[in-house]
Amino acid sequence: MELNYSVVTSPPVAAASLVLLRDGAQGLEVFLVRRHQASNVLGGAHVFPGGKVDAADAAPAWQPLLDQPAAVLQAALGEAETDATTASAIFVAALREAFEEAGVLFAQASSPEQLAQVRQALREEVALRTALTTAGLGLSSRAVTPWSRWITPTSPSVMDKRFDTRFFLAAVPPGQTAVHDDFETTDSLWLSPRAALTQYWDGQLKFAPPQILSLSALARFAHVADALADARSRPPPVVRPEPFDEAGVRVICYPGDPRHSLPQAVVPGPTRLSFRHQRFEPEGGFEAFFN
Repeated sequence: MELNYSVVTSPPVAAASLVLLRDGAQGLEVFLVRRHQASNVLGGAHVFPGGKVDAADAAPAWQPLLDQPAAVLQAALGEAETDATTASAIFVAALREAFEEAGVLFAQASSPEQLAQVRQALREEVALRTALTTAGLGLSSRAVTPWSRWITPTSPSVMDKRFDTRFFLAAVPPGQTAVHDDFETTDSLWLSPRAALTQYWDGQLKFAPPQILSLSALARFAHVADALADARSRPPPVVRPEPFDEAGVRVICYPGDPRHSLPQAVVPGPTRLSFRHQRFEPEGGFEAFFN
């Protein structure tokens, strides 16, 4: 992963990402997809399914297909500056991207036949909203829980773009199998957070800092229910990284770090990452991810 040294002054683009979870034989596991190598955003890196919030995600026609009104979704995000229409669009984007990139549909009381109908419609390039309406389905916003919000600084470290990304947690619905779309994403796998970070440390996987610290946070939970309960117990924290260069090394500090403008940590895990050996490392080495 190459560092970016350019300054980006444009406003961050709204995005949503859904962290899919399941309980495996050894405990909590996370679904990761590998972005196409040619992608202009984190090409070749492993990420959680997600993408930009499209203008169409805010269309009024989505409202009858959601199981909760926009005002409730606005309150769930806990963002006073975000209006109800925008909040609803963020939820729609997260749910839409989970289906488009991972094949997982969070629908209200769906049957296997209805799911198959929607998947076939998507293969025929029918818009998801149209496919859901035809199948008599709606989206289940209750199935996903707002977890965190990451805002790219004006000096991004791994790309020349800025995003304002809301991350959600969700358990994969029973009977559904997550799989990459083989278009925007070219591979996928389930790993425990620790195993994922081990493979990152060994150079087998590439992660950007938000994924690194998200996996570090998830490693603290033994089961999906534990992670979801924690997310539901508090408002989603806002993470604003503050990068700087020290002795030729790019360092990103986070709330709670002595160099950060906010003295109180907002997420568990390391409060700074340094780019060494072609990877972002916490102070104290690999085990510091889990301290």
